[in-house]
This record gives sequence, structure tokens and C-alpha cells, in this order.
Amino acid sequence: MRLTWAQPEDLLAHELVQSAAEGKETADVRERWTAAGGDPVPAVSGAGPVPATPELRALARELLDELDARPAAAAPQEPDGWDAIVALLPPAPRLPRPGADLDARVLGAWTGRAAGCLLGKPVEKIPREGIEEILRATDRWPLDRWFTAVGLPDDVAARWPWNRRSAPTSLEENIDGMPEDDDLNYPILALELLEARGRGFTTDDVAQLWLDLMPAGRSFTAERAAYRNILDARPVPETATHHNPFREWIGALIRTDLLGWVSPGDVRGAARLAWTDARLSHTRNGVYGAMWAAALAAAAVVVDDVEEVLDAADGVVPPGSRLAAAVRLGRELGVASDGSEPAVRADLDRLHTAYGDLHWVHVLHNAAVIAYALAAGRGEFGASVSIAVTAGWDTDSAAATVGGVAGALRGADGIGERWAAPLDGRIATSLPGGERSIADLAARTTALARRAPAPQAGDMTDEGGRA
Repeated sequence: MRLTWAQPEDLLAHELVQSAAEGKETADVRERWTAAGGDPVPAVSGAGPVPATPELRALARELLDELDARPAAAAPQEPDGWDAIVALLPPAPRLPRPGADLDARVLGAWTGRAAGCLLGKPVEKIPREGIEEILRATDRWPLDRWFTAVGLPDDVAARWPWNRRSAPTSLEENIDGMPEDDDLNYPILALELLEARGRGFTTDDVAQLWLDLMPAGRSFTAERAAYRNILDARPVPETATHHNPFREWIGALIRTDLLGWVSPGDVRGAARLAWTDARLSHTRNGVYGAMWAAALAAAAVVVDDVEEVLDAADGVVPPGSRLAAAVRLGRELGVASDGSEPAVRADLDRLHTAYGDLHWVHVLHNAAVIAYALAAGRGEFGASVSIAVTAGWDTDSAAATVGGVAGALRGADGIGERWAAPLDGRIATSLPGGERSIADLAARTTALARRAPAPQAGDMTDEGGRA
């Protein structure tokens, strides 16, 4: 059996990359692995083509343990603890309290997140050049509507196969509501968590929620590793580090929009909730990505300009971190862009030059794309999500975050029928209870948001994970 994101021989190849990024010594481990016949090149799709022999798999486990035990280099600008993170941050911005349009904004956020995710689903895992070739072959370049297989030449389809799980339900000719996706499962889970536990939830509460409601097979990368560690009774934060080379990937970022929507105007409070959630499965920049996404969402439901949203979210990211640098690059390029196809192409070339060595699910380049798409798209829904998708990398996740922000800024009516109508107000899910109504999810979210406390200066959570 080939298990994606779980086979020790695949984890080791990714861990060599992650450990090196953390300043650990890896040369001796790589030499032992390759001498035994192991492949040090990480699998792109989550599992190598052939499972390892029992002997090689046992060696992979041994080497993973060795790398786990080695100390990372000191990183004072990238701490993991909340108090240490807060010590690096500027004062929290003062944003407006939610207005009478909060209901419309939250409905827009849920709708926009779903539509952005749906746009990127069929081309997830397809590189940027393949996305462009598909769009040109179907007369849809530059992207401004759903993908279609109608008229797609056989040779192009063979060269760039659709995401097989997603394409049957996410191409224009097949869309009938929002199909199931982890990018929507997680906000629904977060809503269930807050309704059950309130804003005082702990990281252990998140772990229990996963066990109660989330099918293990619908977790990926860092979440799948953390799920395994939870079942192995490993404590937080070891759940995020043991045999988990994906700890600075995008997984935690996609989980936290809801935590911002229920914290309108309170970016620090939203980031605090996101930290509590993210530390179950991620470290350093993986956690900061979650905090940043929650802050984007918290700001987007109360301000009117995308630059204000980006300004506010900057205030929850350690300024000397690699995530801050990635967001800064994406945003600077986006602000300078005129939004034309040649300008966007040149800017995406810059981002791919800067981060093209990373796996397509890493948090750094995807955060840079999110910042770029929002800034270059000026917060307009269609332009922003289209840029996020044509950038490549994690197309559905990046466009979901961008869509949530743009949808909150414009409200449900500002998204446009082209993007909203095919959703039919419905989201499928693999969580218990099945399909959800977007309007009902939004109403439940708004109810929590209206009960949220006003932002408090110096508000913190302790290291044990209680917010």
C-alpha cells in the first residue's frame, strides 16, 4: 500500500530539506540514506512510486529519530511560544468595530472562500506553465471564469492531467454546489470548536475535535503527521515535530479564516486563536502563516480597503521572519503592478525565482502569492482569485484565502453572479452531518462574532495553549 504523506522513506527525504532549513546538520544522514539505496529527492505528490523494503523503511525511521533529536540553530527572530512572538510584534492596530454590514461581509467571506477554492481545485498540482497552456487551449487566457474541459485538445489534457479527485465536480460544465475540500472542512471544524468550547479552547481541544469529527484520510501533509502523533499519545507541541517534515507548510494557514471572522477588528485576538490551533501541527513560519491568515480575515470584515487589510495583518507576523519577508515581497510587487497580463507574468516570474526551490505546498511562496494577488487585484474578487490560481503552487488553498478576504471586503453581492451562482449556497463536506448551507454557516459565524470581546491591549495566551 502506498500511503501519501506517511511512508517513513518519503518523510525522510522531506525532513532532510526541513532540517537543513532549520540549520541542523544533515550531511551524514543523507550519506547513510543514499548509501543504503534510499532516494533523497522528496516526492512531489506525497508518496514515492514504490514502497521501501522493510530494511530500508526501518532505517528511515531510525534516521528520522536522529534528525528529530538534533537541535535546530538558534532563531531569535522566529520563536514558537506566544509570549516570545508577541515580544517581537508592533502594537496591535486599532480597527473599527463591526458595523451593520457584518452579516453581508461574513456571508461574502464564506462565499468567496468557497468560490476561490473551487476555481483552483481542478489545477491543483499542475505547474504554472501547464495552467496557462490549458487556459490558452480553451480560449480562457487570461483567467476570468471557471476552468473547462470543453474543447481541450487531447495532447494538452495528456500533458497536464486534471486533479483526478477534483475535476469531475469543479469544471464549469460539472459544478453543482461547492464540492468537498479540506479548505472548507477546516473552517467548519473551527466553527464547531468555538460553538462547543468558546474562545477559551486549547490545543488539546483541537486535537480531540479532529479525532471526533475529521476522517483521517481527509488530512494531508502536516495534519496527517499530527493526526498520527495524536493517536500515538504524543503531547503538544511534539505533535507538530515528531516525524513531521511538513511543519512549515501551508496546512495551518488554511484552517484559520473562521478564527478571524469571529474576531472582527481584533487581529491580535484572531492571531492568538490561530496560534493555539496551529501549534498542534506546525512550527515557526507554519504557525505565523495561520496567524496572518486569521488577521487578514479579522480585518477584512471591518475595513473597506485591501491595503488596510494587509497593513493590519502585517502586525501579527514577527517582522524578522521568513514569512514576513515573503509577504513583503508579494505585497510590494502587487502594489507596483498595473494588473495587466504582462505585469502579472513578470511579477510571478520574480516570485518563482525567489521561491521555486520549495515544495508547492510550502507556506512561504503561497503566502507571497496571497499577498500579491490581493494587492495586484486591488481586492476585486475575480481579478484577485484568478491571479492566485494562475500563480501555480497550492492553487485552491491560496485562492480560498484570497477569496475569503475579497469576499469580506465586497460582501456577498460584490462577488458577482459568475462566481457565486454555481455554488448554489451549498458546501459539501466529509464531516459528520454532510452538506452545509452557506447562509447557515455565515449566520452561525456572525452570532459568534457579535459576542466577541473588544480587543484588549496586551491580551495574551499562555504557553500551554489556552487562549
